[in-house]
Amino acid sequence: MSNTLYWMVTIIDRNQNRKFLSFYRNYGISVVLNTLGRGTAASNVLNYFSLEATQKVVLCAVVTDTVWNAVKKGLESIMQIDIPGTGIAFVVPMSSIGGKRQLQFLTNGQNYTKGEESVLKETKHELLVVVANQGYTETIMEAARRGNAAGGTVIHAKGTGMDGAEKFLGVSLAAEKELILIVVRREQKNDVMSAIMADAGLETRAGAIAFSLPVTSTAGLRLTDLSSGAE
Repeated sequence: MSNTLYWMVTIIDRNQNRKFLSFYRNYGISVVLNTLGRGTAASNVLNYFSLEATQKVVLCAVVTDTVWNAVKKGLESIMQIDIPGTGIAFVVPMSSIGGKRQLQFLTNGQNYTKGEESVLKETKHELLVVVANQGYTETIMEAARRGNAAGGTVIHAKGTGMDGAEKFLGVSLAAEKELILIVVRREQKNDVMSAIMADAGLETRAGAIAFSLPVTSTAGLRLTDLSSGAE
C-alpha cells in the first residue's frame, strides 16, 4: 500500500491534452488541473527546422508512488513520451494536505495510507499550493499574511474531475480555478494553511484546497527571513 504522495507535472503540446487526460483516467487519475504555456526554443532553431513555436499545456495531479511507477511505464511504452518533442513528466514529493476530505478528493480512490508528514525533513521552506475558485485570490492572500506569509503568485487553470468533488467534499466545485503559489518558512506552514482554510476553505465560496511541497533551496527570500527573525 502506498504511503508517499507526489505532485505530478506533465508538459505536452496543447493538441495532446485530451489524449493525455484520457490516458491518466485509465490509471484512476481523474482530478487534474491544466494551464496553458508555450515552448521556449530559440527562434533561429525553429526557423531552421521550419517549425512554429509550440503551444503547451501543463497538467498537474496528485499521485501515490505506486500509481506514479505504473504511469511512468505507461508514459514511456504507450504515450512514447521519451521521443524528443513529445513532452515531459516529473514528480515532486508532497509534505502535507490540508484536510482528510481534501486528500480523498485529490487522490480520488488511489490506494493510500498516510505515513510520515514529509520525505524531506531538513527543508527550511515549503511551497504552499492553494487551489481555489476563480476570483478569491485576495481573500486567500489576506489570510496568508495573517500567518506572516509575504506574497504569492497566481496561475489561472482549469480543473477536470471537479464533478467528483461532491462525493468526497460534500460541495460542488467550479471548473475555473486559480493556483496560488506561496513560499513560506517551514515553521509558518501550519499557521498559514490554517488561516487560509478558515477564511477560504471548502465551507466558503472560495472552496480552497491547500497542500505543501518541500523546497530544498531558495534565493531571494533573505529579507523575508530576516523580518521573521530567522537566522
